[in-house]
Amino acid sequence: MELFDNLWLGLSTAMTPVNLLYALMGVFLGTAIGVLPGLGPAATIAMLLPATFAMPPVTALIMLAGIFYGAQYGGSTTAILVNLPGETSSVVTAIDGYQMARQGKAGRALAVAALASFFAGTVCTLLIALFAPPLAEVALKFGPAEYFSLMVLGLIASIVLANGSILHALGMIILGLLLGLIGTDVNSGAQRYTFGLPELADGIGFVTVAMGMFGIGEIIANLEHESTRDVSIKEVKGLWPTRDDFKRSIGPTLRGTALGSVLGILPGGGASLAAFGAYALEKKVSPNRHEFGKGAIEGVAAPESANNAGAQMSFIPMLTLGIPANPVMALMIGAMIIQGVQPGPSVMNEQPALFWGLIVSMWLGNLMLLVLNLPLIGMWVKMITIPYRYLFPAILVFCAIGVFSLNNATFDVYFMALFGVIGYVFKKLDCEPAPLLLGFILGPMMEEFLRRALLLSKGDPMVLVTRPISATMLALAGILLCLVLLPAFSKTREEAFQEE
Repeated sequence: MELFDNLWLGLSTAMTPVNLLYALMGVFLGTAIGVLPGLGPAATIAMLLPATFAMPPVTALIMLAGIFYGAQYGGSTTAILVNLPGETSSVVTAIDGYQMARQGKAGRALAVAALASFFAGTVCTLLIALFAPPLAEVALKFGPAEYFSLMVLGLIASIVLANGSILHALGMIILGLLLGLIGTDVNSGAQRYTFGLPELADGIGFVTVAMGMFGIGEIIANLEHESTRDVSIKEVKGLWPTRDDFKRSIGPTLRGTALGSVLGILPGGGASLAAFGAYALEKKVSPNRHEFGKGAIEGVAAPESANNAGAQMSFIPMLTLGIPANPVMALMIGAMIIQGVQPGPSVMNEQPALFWGLIVSMWLGNLMLLVLNLPLIGMWVKMITIPYRYLFPAILVFCAIGVFSLNNATFDVYFMALFGVIGYVFKKLDCEPAPLLLGFILGPMMEEFLRRALLLSKGDPMVLVTRPISATMLALAGILLCLVLLPAFSKTREEAFQEE
C-alpha cells in the first residue's frame, strides 16, 4: 500500500501543468539533441543548468531527466535513416537499422526502436519505484566511513568501465579530484591552489567546467570534422512493424531490457555499454544471427531497449546514494546542489514529492516520446540537413550567457573557454572527460566524509577497514583495481574500444 501511496504522490506532482509542460519540453529537446550529431545530452544539460535556477527543484530535474532519455530516442533516428548516430549508444543501432532503411524498411525499424525503448522505460520505472526505497533505507545506515569507501569504489569502477587507456582514465580522475580541491578549505579557512586569484577563492564552478569540457570542447572537435551530410532518405513510409517483426523483437527486447537494467546501475558506460552488450548477446543467441549486419530487426530492438534501460536505471545510484553513474548523472547531482537539495538517501524522506515526482515523470516522458517521435520523423530528417556552421555560433552564445549569468563575472567565461580548449586536447589524446567530471563532483564530498570519519575516530584511519561495510567496499575497489591492471584484461579492453 505504501508503494501505491508514493506513486500517487508522484503522479499528482508530475501531472501538474507546469511539470507536464517542462517534461514535454525536456523530451522534445532531448530528441532534437539526439538527432543532431555532435551535441549530446551532457553538453545540453550543462548549457541549460543556469536556466533552471528560477525553477522549482522538481520541475528542473524533470526537464533535465527528459533531455537525457529523450536523447536516447533521438539518436536512433539518424542512426537508422542516414547511418549517422546522434548518440554513442546508437552506434550499434546503425549497423542493422541503416540496412533496413536501405531496404525500404525504415518505418518498421523506427517503430520497433520506439516501442522497444518505451517497453524498457516502463519496466525500469517500475524497477526504480520498487528497489530505490529499500536501497535508500540501507544507505541511511551509512556513516562517513562507508560513504567515503562507496565513493572510492565508484571512482575505481568508472576507471574499469571507461573507454580507452586505463592510465588515461586514472589520470583524468586524479585531475578531477585536484580541481575539486581548489578554493577555500572549509575547516581551516585557508585558500588552496588559488594562485592568488580572488576569483578562485570559492573554487571553480561546476557549470563552468561542465560547459567548457562538454560544450565548447565538443564544438571545437565537431568543427574539425565538419562535412556535408547527405540525407538519402527523404520520406519514411509504413510506420508499423509486421507480425513477424513483433515476434522476432520480443526476445531481444526482453533480454536488452534485463541487461541494460543491470549495467545502467554501474558507474561508467551505462547506456552505451548496455547497447554494445545487448547486440553482442543477440549475435550469439539469435536464431537469425546470419542476418546481423544485413538488416536484422533484432539488431535494432536489443540495443534500443538496452540503452534506454541503462539510461533510466542510472538514476538509482544518483537518487538513493548520491553517486553519479555517468556524466549526465553527475550534472543532475550538480543541478540538485545548485537547487539546494543535498543528493543522497535523505531526499526520499525529506522531499518525497521531488523523489516520486521524478520517478513517475520518467514513465510519462517515455509515453510522450512514443506519441511524439513517429509523427515527427519528417521534421527530424529536415533537422539533420542543417549545416553545423549555422548551429555552433548559437551554442557558443548560449554557453557564454549561461556562464556569465552565474556570478556576473567575465572571469567565468574565460575559464569556460580554457576548459573548452582543455576538453578538445583531451579528446585528441583519447582521454574521456567523463572520469574527470566524476572526480570533480566526488572529490570535495570524499574529502568531507573522510574528515568526518577521522574526527569521529579521533584520527584513527583504521576506521575505514574495521567497519564491515566500509571494509567490504574498499576490498571490492582493490579487487577491481587489480583486475583492471592485469595485462590480459587491459589488452582485451583496449581492443574492444578500438573495434567500437
